[in-house]
Amino acid sequence: MLMQIIVALSWLALPVGLVCLIDDWFLRPRRQIAALPQPSRDPPAIAFAYHALPILVAAAVLRLLVAERLDFALVLSLITILTGAIWGLDVLWLRARRAAAVRGAGQDPALLPEPATVDYARSFFPVALVVLLLRSFIFEPFRIPSDSMMPTLLDGDFIIVNKSIYGLRWPVFNRKFFDIKAPQRGDVVVFRYPLDPSVNYIKRLVGLPGDHVQVTHDRVTINGKAVPFDIVGPYDDGCYLNMQLAVEHIGEHTHHALVCPVPLNMTAEPPPGCNRKSSRGYFCAANAADAPGLDADVPARVLTVPPGEYLMMGDNRDNSEDGRVWGFVPEDHLVGKATRIWFNWDWARSGGPIWSRIGAHID
Repeated sequence: MLMQIIVALSWLALPVGLVCLIDDWFLRPRRQIAALPQPSRDPPAIAFAYHALPILVAAAVLRLLVAERLDFALVLSLITILTGAIWGLDVLWLRARRAAAVRGAGQDPALLPEPATVDYARSFFPVALVVLLLRSFIFEPFRIPSDSMMPTLLDGDFIIVNKSIYGLRWPVFNRKFFDIKAPQRGDVVVFRYPLDPSVNYIKRLVGLPGDHVQVTHDRVTINGKAVPFDIVGPYDDGCYLNMQLAVEHIGEHTHHALVCPVPLNMTAEPPPGCNRKSSRGYFCAANAADAPGLDADVPARVLTVPPGEYLMMGDNRDNSEDGRVWGFVPEDHLVGKATRIWFNWDWARSGGPIWSRIGAHID
């Protein structure tokens, strides 16, 4: 319900902002000049619009922060351009016209206050520019939207993505203009989904260009060499039941993975002990010891990673739609490497934030 209210308010930000901008630039100065040296009063509807605008803008910003399909770089670039244009237009043209109008009325131009929208633009422009530069070339926040990277990352984790580690790219156009470092096997990478580049995905990089990758019962073999993978015990969190927790060593990374030795059973309703309202139920029918030779005679498909592309997989091996399903990720779709968790809060989960996850390093 709260999110629906935020979305509705965010849609009002643009039309109300335009009304305030037009009034602030062309109509309000006339009212103010006519009332000098006394302060003028805005019509009730316009006054309400000015008071409501900060709330509507805050709602729009909040919607941007939680959006999964929005091109935030494009929006931030437009905000930077718009605020810079408003500030520049006022400096180059409108300020002189207002001063001339005040002098024509026989008053001191210093008595006329600066339009509020210009004040906002002058304040927001440097902030938006700095955020755009930081987000485009240094780091970017990202919210984990699914279970595919459990137990490394949970739905509701807010993470920092290093944007510069694989090279610098122009914002919006995503064109690399400076190489720094090649992606490494085992990195946790944020990338644009190949089937819908407007959506960002996060997975673990398993296959480099030219690799031959085979996945058999959640175990990965790269170029004929099995990746070390050891079951360390059962995993139950109330929503995932009877799963197996494993430790995998891939490249320079050692991380946990979540597996089910038999086909994972998913239900529409969460089990009674699940603390996530919108979660399904995930039941593993057997432990690894119960099915050591399951489908042992069925050969797994070998995936050959094309030049300039990468194979991505989720750490939640049996509940991740990844490169095994939709293919490979081109190099120009890479966004950056996930480094740390800076906050955690899944709105569908009871109990609030998991404070212990804040600041955790992502391996």
